[in-house]
Amino acid sequence: MRSGTDWIKLSAKGFAMGAADLVPGVSGGTIAFISGIYNELISTIAGLGMGTLIDVFKVGPFEVWKKYNLSFLAVLVLGLMAAIFTLAGPIHWIQIHHPSELRAFFFGLVLTSAPLIVREIRPYKLTDIAWGIAGIVLALILTNLPPSYQSESPIFIAICGAIAICAMLLPGISGSFILVILGAYNSIISALANFDILRVGAFCLGAFIGLLSFSRILKKILHNFRAQTLAILTGFMLGSLHVLWPWKAQIDLLFTHRDGREEWMMKNVRPDFQILEITSMLIIVAIGCCVVIGLDKLSKTT
Repeated sequence: MRSGTDWIKLSAKGFAMGAADLVPGVSGGTIAFISGIYNELISTIAGLGMGTLIDVFKVGPFEVWKKYNLSFLAVLVLGLMAAIFTLAGPIHWIQIHHPSELRAFFFGLVLTSAPLIVREIRPYKLTDIAWGIAGIVLALILTNLPPSYQSESPIFIAICGAIAICAMLLPGISGSFILVILGAYNSIISALANFDILRVGAFCLGAFIGLLSFSRILKKILHNFRAQTLAILTGFMLGSLHVLWPWKAQIDLLFTHRDGREEWMMKNVRPDFQILEITSMLIIVAIGCCVVIGLDKLSKTT
């Protein structure tokens, strides 16, 4: 039985998940995992379906609410949605004006998250290392795919929502980065920042459909192949770190937004040897690391 403090902590974890899901390169699933709510989240979502709807008429909404652990889901989703709607605008602004600092923060977050997932693999086997290497290779392939051109069609955005939510449920795979590859990221961030009901609604509908269908599959995979799944996801996290490297340079112009902003393909570069800049980036990386460590400690008190 959760206390009032536990519910506040849960909403804070949902808020952290929402903030993470807004940025390409980091996964809300990672936050759920290191904060200790991942198994409950997957089990709760996987338990929903037509049976839930039937039970509403059979035993009543109050019994359904308790039976399907909907209080947990409601508080988590409220925290997550609060983050998305309050932070979409600021994060959109930071991505435009301070992209290096934002990448540095999430670089620290992802770098520290990987060993926390590895510690869940018990006992270690040589095959787990092989799965981890496979995850690194998969990440390098996916993260080096050229982003598609942006589309604002509600149907396209709904399809992207269904695909992205599957990635968001997995620790280590960034749903936002999948949206970048699909060419829908900027459309969705812009829609959230500007309260575009049509596009936000299309994305939520697609995400809802993807969530219900994928969660059951994921629950079975984690039950039967937990160590292998965690190993490949850890590899994916490490292989994706280059996406969050703070120092980048523009290569090719991909497209121009309706408001005149230009979207460029980027490549990693070495930092200029300016002590102040490097020090500030390292401090921001360290802050990201501290956030993860704090979430990990918080999960042990819940």
